[in-house]
Amino acid sequence: MRLAPLLFAAAAVSAAFAQAPGRHRRTVTDDEVMRVHESAILIDTHNDIPSATVAGLDLGQPNTDHMTDIPRMKKGGMGAQFFAVYVSAAYVEGNRSANRTLQMIDTVKHDIAGKYPNELLFATTAADVRRAHREHKIAALMGIEGGHAIEDSLRLLREYYDLGIRYMTLTHSNSNHWADSSGDPDQPNNGLSPFGKDVVREMNRLGMIVDISHVSDKTFWDALETSRAPIFASHSSCRAISPAPRNMTDEMIVALAKRGGVVQINFSCDFLSPEAFRANEAVADKIRAVRDQLLPKYAGDPNGLRLAMQEARRQVGAVEGPRATLADVVKHINHVVEIAGVDAVGLGSDFDGISCAPVDLDSVDKWPSLTRALLEEGYTAEEIRKIYGENTLRVMEAVERAREQ
Repeated sequence: MRLAPLLFAAAAVSAAFAQAPGRHRRTVTDDEVMRVHESAILIDTHNDIPSATVAGLDLGQPNTDHMTDIPRMKKGGMGAQFFAVYVSAAYVEGNRSANRTLQMIDTVKHDIAGKYPNELLFATTAADVRRAHREHKIAALMGIEGGHAIEDSLRLLREYYDLGIRYMTLTHSNSNHWADSSGDPDQPNNGLSPFGKDVVREMNRLGMIVDISHVSDKTFWDALETSRAPIFASHSSCRAISPAPRNMTDEMIVALAKRGGVVQINFSCDFLSPEAFRANEAVADKIRAVRDQLLPKYAGDPNGLRLAMQEARRQVGAVEGPRATLADVVKHINHVVEIAGVDAVGLGSDFDGISCAPVDLDSVDKWPSLTRALLEEGYTAEEIRKIYGENTLRVMEAVERAREQ
């Protein structure tokens, strides 16, 4: 047996793709769409807009340069947002990762949640998310993207938890000293090192979700075996549909679901569409590597992440592939539901961390389009509420219960 036991048991979807078995496409009204949409606590587990607010972007003001601002979040009916405390691999050089992490935490707490208390409620628990929903506010949570942020120190990990971090992606596109990345062909640790397993155990003890987006396949299996609480993928999709290495295989998705975990569907075009992936495959790793090296150059610019990506694409000579569609997002949701059940899927858009998002679902005000598509696909209101937030809240609650056990 591979794993040890754990301690817890706005458009219709295109008719061009196969519908999930057992579902029947139907027509829905605008009133039904909004009734179901407003009944859900819509949680997006990954948004990279803090990379812009840390450089001065005012999230409370409408903008056209990004996928996210508070007016559009409200228009989209969002219930909670995990803001990404993204630490580029470039900060590893010179031991600057912790400094950058603290800056990113501060921008979420001060520039986003603290600046707009009437719209946002800073949250650290599932109960906080539910309270925000009752108060008609958007819960603002934080997850670290890149395990190198802890600089190989459990003391720093604990400090980040105390500051409000509630998940950590074990790697980014770079391997660190204790966990291998899907973006690293060398993978020096052969999965998780002994210290890496200590990191997972300490995250369990603290009550911090183990996030396996970005990790190598071996690191995924090691993390799943080591963790005594459910783990999740904060922004990944299905490798059976699009073969992006950061997507999850069917075996992974099923195993994750059996342990109570959730795969949060990423909206990046190449993660959703095999045609987009093939167009980017030859240069994707080069683009990300160049982008990460360029990010410090643009650190003071609210558009820095986008500008670094654009410059990286120019340097590499990349050409944009075809855009994914709303139907592609539904196709990935259908796939997870078909192989692992409706309790295994959620939403991790990666907005403002991706250069290409689906047609009709390319910013935070477009979420009702997905609600319409899922209803037309035959999903019930209860199922949509699970996909939108209840599955993630279940994981959060399980991780909270596992503290100190």
